[in-house]
Amino acid sequence: KNLSKRMLQTMPAIMMSYDMLEAHGKDIRALPLTERREKLEKVIGAASDGVLRLSPTIGFDDWEQLDQIRQNARQFHTEGIMLKRLESPYKSGRKKGDWWKWKIDPLTIDAVLLYAQQGHGRRANLFTDYTFAVWNGDELVPFAKAYSGLTDVEFQEITKYVRENTLDRFGPVRAVVPNLVFELAFEGIQASKRHKSGVALRFPRMHRWRKDKHPKDANTLADLKEMLDLYG
Repeated sequence: KNLSKRMLQTMPAIMMSYDMLEAHGKDIRALPLTERREKLEKVIGAASDGVLRLSPTIGFDDWEQLDQIRQNARQFHTEGIMLKRLESPYKSGRKKGDWWKWKIDPLTIDAVLLYAQQGHGRRANLFTDYTFAVWNGDELVPFAKAYSGLTDVEFQEITKYVRENTLDRFGPVRAVVPNLVFELAFEGIQASKRHKSGVALRFPRMHRWRKDKHPKDANTLADLKEMLDLYG
């Protein structure tokens, strides 16, 4: 996308730095985090334009206080907090032990399965890609797609349902009788003009199949809008 001069003036881009891997041509990834941060602070301290910034660290007295800070992370549009050992080196890839992403609990909403499409790879013969809807009065409004979170047995059971309860077909997509309810989990919500519902979810996935719920028990568009007001 093209950024206008006005956008650059009102919402200037910055670089938020959290680590330093090289200094004066020397690889410093093996140094402790504390030493790498000290070097990074000196570099950023020498910059005066405000574009290069240092990610803040969090001070806390006990785990209870830190947990409260974590639970407030969504107010800052983040997934949680990063915990790092002060003596840890920088390791490439998803190494376990020294760093830990302590995520907040996801938001959840109950939705009705509206459309289904076959998956890919080993799931090519199963209907695993779904579009979900919530109620707006008597109308079901689609608002999210999800394809992960269930077991292979559940996908097989849903595939059987889709084949036996298809209402219409749109290329590879099948509209189904809207009888199945699922609890969706997601990390965030934001306004979207591209979607009929007016909202878009961040990292939606199926948390569980709510076989105990009737379709009319699913959430509403008003519930989504309330979440948008709180967390968007």
